[in-house]
Order: sequence, then C-alpha cells, then structure tokens
Amino acid sequence: MTSITPCLWFDGNGLEAAEFYVSLFPDSSIDSVSPGPDGSPLLVSFMLMGGPFQALNGGPMFQFTEAVSLVVPCESQAEVDRYWAALTEGGEESMCGWLKDRYGVSWQIVPTVLGEILGDPDPERAARATEAMLKMRRLDIAALRAAANGTM
Repeated sequence: MTSITPCLWFDGNGLEAAEFYVSLFPDSSIDSVSPGPDGSPLLVSFMLMGGPFQALNGGPMFQFTEAVSLVVPCESQAEVDRYWAALTEGGEESMCGWLKDRYGVSWQIVPTVLGEILGDPDPERAARATEAMLKMRRLDIAALRAAANGTM
C-alpha cells in the first residue's frame, strides 16, 4: 500500500525549502527534482523523517495558512529548542508551540510528553499545565511540569 504524500505549494522556492527542511531533520532526503517547461524546478519529491513530501513551484496564487501545519514530536527540550530556533529564523513565532517558517509553512514543535502533562488524571494539575502552555510560545517542558506541580 502506498502512503499519502503532502504536496506543499511554493512560489518558486520549493527546492530551497525542501533542502532547508532536509538539512534539519534526520532520515530525510531529496529524492527527485522534476523540471518545468523553463527548466527550473517544478516538483521536488523529498522525505522528512521517513515520510514522503512534495514541493510544487506553482506560483503566487496560493499561500500557506495555519489551517494546515506540520507537527514535529520532540523527545527532549534540546530538540524542541533546536527545531524552534531553526524554523523561526526568518519566520515568526506564534503561541503554544506553533510557528511559521521563512516560507510561510506552519509547524507545531511539540514535546512528546505534552499529552502526558496536559492529560494528567488530576484535573487541577492538568489545568495548571494547560494554563501555563497557553501563555508560552516555545514550549518549555520544565516549566510545564513546574506548573502542573504548582511550583511555577
């Protein structure tokens, strides 16, 4: 069975974006670049963390919105910080771990422990952690745990 492949629409800089993304994530590669009628890259097929993607240089007609975002699960704060710094460079921070990169693509940089912290069986702990998260831009695992513990 084949997998679903997200196709991201760019205005001429799809190869540049794909090369940037591939440089950030492990198990990533540019698989093929198909030229358009003028010889410039039209379609770039690439892998990010083992998943297939395409970048289409379709022109300025369509822009990215937050209606679609790419979620990056992070095992550690160092990983959160590394992806956050790289993807916000030339882009913009948003709230609750969301950001837009320099190409306008929306990302969620999410610690893998977030579900555990926000889903704590103690509703007061979960509420404190959720309240803290709602005030954050880049998610901070230690601060989320401290909020859950009531020590923040």
